[in-house]
Amino acid sequence: MMVSTEYPPMHGGVGRFTYNLVKSLRLINLEVRVVSDLHGTGDYHGISPFNKQNSEILQSITQEYKPDIVHIQHEHGLYGFNLNPLLPFLTNTGLDKFYDKCTVPIVTTFHTSMCFKQWMQLIDTKNGNSKDWMRLNLLYKYWKQLINYSSLHRINKQIMSKSAYGIVFSNHMKSLIPGTNIVYHGSTPWPTTIDTTQKEARKKLGLPQTGRLALAQGFFTSTKGWDIIKNMRMPLNWKLVVNYSKNFYNTEGADLDLKNSKINDQIINLGKQYLTEEELSLLFISSDATFLPYKVSSGSGIMFDGLGHGKPFISSNLDFFKEFTQFGLGIVSSRTPYSFQKAFVKLEKNYKKFETNVKEFKRNLDWNTIARQHYLIYENILEKQNASKKISQERITN
Repeated sequence: MMVSTEYPPMHGGVGRFTYNLVKSLRLINLEVRVVSDLHGTGDYHGISPFNKQNSEILQSITQEYKPDIVHIQHEHGLYGFNLNPLLPFLTNTGLDKFYDKCTVPIVTTFHTSMCFKQWMQLIDTKNGNSKDWMRLNLLYKYWKQLINYSSLHRINKQIMSKSAYGIVFSNHMKSLIPGTNIVYHGSTPWPTTIDTTQKEARKKLGLPQTGRLALAQGFFTSTKGWDIIKNMRMPLNWKLVVNYSKNFYNTEGADLDLKNSKINDQIINLGKQYLTEEELSLLFISSDATFLPYKVSSGSGIMFDGLGHGKPFISSNLDFFKEFTQFGLGIVSSRTPYSFQKAFVKLEKNYKKFETNVKEFKRNLDWNTIARQHYLIYENILEKQNASKKISQERITN
């Protein structure tokens, strides 16, 4: 039983990941049923970020379906993340009770954990205001975030202790959540685009046939660092393709207003909002690199999608991205326009080397490979469970 509040047609990276994982598991003949928000096309519904009964609903569905494994895609906010501003030990998520009571082995894929600096940067200060009540409100937000940093790690630790297996996408995340294991975020070109050339993909999307294209794609949230695009300059022979949208629950207005940008003539605003899997695949095929100027990141599905399509990346100098530069897959940079410009120049000079490294690495991201890794995890859990039951039964008999 796969659990994710987010699930297509709902917008969201966790939903996309879950959809592709489920699709790949079903292709190797595993029976998978999905529990999602009522806006998603799961087999069961009822859970929601706003539902205080998520644990009870999930427990009821588990008892009805009787799965061998419950696999939870755990992003705190997707199930309700209630930060207590005075007593952080009371901070909880909407699935804590389920983890306590579930008798079926649970596999947890952790989508979020971060260091202190990035945790504090989640506070949105872009709408600064000098009014006293606004300043007090901002101070309150900072206090609530500060006092709950330990809560983030406490909850992840508790969830891991109650899971039969924990999955993360990187060594960076593994260091933040001890006991977890790395299984990469899968990425494979959509079946209808596998044989599409870059020239054909650009023609379908109305993009220039000549020159290099860097892709900035994703949700319009302040954490993604869209603000820096207005002040950047791209090197000669490079243009920046921009496409952004709101996720299902996002309330931030998706309007970047690039008309007054310093590089207006170097930006192509695709304006397609949320893309289908086929459109997204075509967009990655059209590009030469992915651009990730993030302020905060636990991980990046867009980076993995780019790598899965053979494209290196340029990103902010965050720990998650630094890990993958060790494989020669991209370049990290200080988060300034000039530093990013220099990174693009460096990428251009060494493009063949990066391209070769990415081509080799992307074999690890094939969804068929990722599905089989998950299958072996499930199988191993059940074998251990059956062995434990056998031992217990023998002790009773003797």
